[in-house]
Amino acid sequence: MTPEQVLQQYWGYSSFRTPQREIIESILQGRDAVGILPTGAGKSVCFQVPALVREGLCVVVTPLIALMQDQVAQLRQKGIPAVAIHSGLTHREIDILLDNCVYGQQKFLYVSPERLLTELFRARFARMNVTLTAIDEAHCISQWGYDFRPPYLQIAALREIKPNVPMVALTASATKIVKDDIIGKLQLKNPEIFQISFARNNLSLVVRKTESKEKKLLDILNKVPGPGIVYVRSRKATLVLNKFLQRNSVSSTFYHAGLPHALREGNQQTWLQNRCRIMVATNAFGMGINKPDVRTVIHMDLPESLESYYQEAGRAGRDGRRAYATILFHELDGQALQHKTEQSQPRLEYLQKVYQALANYFQLAMGSGQSESFDFDLESFCERFSMKSATVYPALKKLEEFGLIQFNESFYRPSQVHLSIDKKKIYEFQVANERFDPLIKMLLRLYGGELYSDFVTISESQLAHAVRQSTGEVQIQLQQLHKLQMLVYLPTKDTPQITFVLARQDADRLPVDAALLESRRQLHLKKTQAMVNYAEQTHRCRMQVIQEYFDEITYNTCGICDVCIQKKKHDTSALYANYQHQIRYLLQAGPLAADELEAQVAPAEKDVLAEVIQEMLEHGELRYDDHWLLCPVAAK
Repeated sequence: MTPEQVLQQYWGYSSFRTPQREIIESILQGRDAVGILPTGAGKSVCFQVPALVREGLCVVVTPLIALMQDQVAQLRQKGIPAVAIHSGLTHREIDILLDNCVYGQQKFLYVSPERLLTELFRARFARMNVTLTAIDEAHCISQWGYDFRPPYLQIAALREIKPNVPMVALTASATKIVKDDIIGKLQLKNPEIFQISFARNNLSLVVRKTESKEKKLLDILNKVPGPGIVYVRSRKATLVLNKFLQRNSVSSTFYHAGLPHALREGNQQTWLQNRCRIMVATNAFGMGINKPDVRTVIHMDLPESLESYYQEAGRAGRDGRRAYATILFHELDGQALQHKTEQSQPRLEYLQKVYQALANYFQLAMGSGQSESFDFDLESFCERFSMKSATVYPALKKLEEFGLIQFNESFYRPSQVHLSIDKKKIYEFQVANERFDPLIKMLLRLYGGELYSDFVTISESQLAHAVRQSTGEVQIQLQQLHKLQMLVYLPTKDTPQITFVLARQDADRLPVDAALLESRRQLHLKKTQAMVNYAEQTHRCRMQVIQEYFDEITYNTCGICDVCIQKKKHDTSALYANYQHQIRYLLQAGPLAADELEAQVAPAEKDVLAEVIQEMLEHGELRYDDHWLLCPVAAK
């Protein structure tokens, strides 16, 4: 099929966005490519489509387990064979999944960068018919990036094993120094570089300075219709703010990484399906979420960096219609963020202390534990070693940043079964063990022959209903069959996990470069200051500030951020007054939709009219009625 036919068949679109088609063509010609595409630009399509056009396997390196699980689930729903290999899987699972990739039973293999370190993976990779290697979140390879991951430096080893396989590196944001790092450290050969402007013409960036953030939040939500995301810093704040919104008649739900999987997924679907309007969340929410009609993204606290902010704000207005990204800012917020950043950059001595405590907690001998995963309870750990979670958490993230461990706060894996012996032996076992016969028959009836070749997700409750037993009885039988080595049964797992990427080290001699640790600390402080400067400044176009941060020099202003609106308001005060007068006059006859009002005014400057309407809403002169029609507010 052609790329267009693949796009139509699997995604239902008839044409590509710029520069998706150009990246795909470069890959199909066997060339390396770098794509710097802002959030919502469709990075996944850039490697998924060419992989489906060609024979062979596409290997996708990505650091986020939840995101790779989501993408694998989406591909499978389209009928495309895909698997993910990451730190949460057992050795047996990994062995079987890699075999399936070698023997051509899969089309996409998603793999975390830590897996690339293992001999098992490299040996199997050499035997795979790989047609493309895709590097997602490619900025992670650069120590100058905001999310440096040392295991990304191992990706170049794949090139040594298969030098002729094209490689595409994708990221939502990268400064020039990070882009150069991506090309150099991945050993890309004369790559074509595709980068679209960071400017979002439909996204109005706003900073509102206020003494009462909750009051201003309600004010914004009452004036801007449609779905929204409200970002907060802590898990506790998601609960508190969600209750506050509900008390004030705003339909909302909440999300953070510490929620049980079923609740996380349920709340997410409630919002995606428009059964509630507002999602209150930590920054754990949003990756891989494709909801085009989000009208507003509001930050109650300053994000850690402009990279994070641009990515989170970019979740608004993906449908191309006007949307708003607002930071609610208090004069003390800058100091609070700088203090938080200082806390999140622990010294080497504290890293050594936390690492030694982890080794003791999991009873790991020196040199053991490589690639092993352990369930982890942060509060229990802190209580045992008399530490505070507020300081332990950033230390764990820093140990992860330096490639010693992987800390997964929200690991979820549903129950899975794999039949580990052949059909003849299974039949002989059924004849000799009559009490297991109904369950084995039902497993095969419900899940088919794939049980022999792969790990298959099962539902114990569905099985129990089918064989007319309790769920507990079915779980016990599955555990017994596992012990008898008739099958491999992996019960549901929904707990945070820590994986030792490297074998347990001597805590006093951790392979952490002290100079690099300090330079990373200074880099984070610099990024924090850039974020504070962005929020505090009121003289430059906000989109222009962001573009220049990412080395995109421009003399154009967006015209729709709060700074541009204030300037335009000053320059076009007569036009403002004229539009205000017309709006008041027209709405005396009855409520109108915004587009109906625009048609009747027939403005020479549509953006100015939109700004006048927005300002009249904010000042309480206009309001939306229950049908989202504009109407005047009666004078008190």
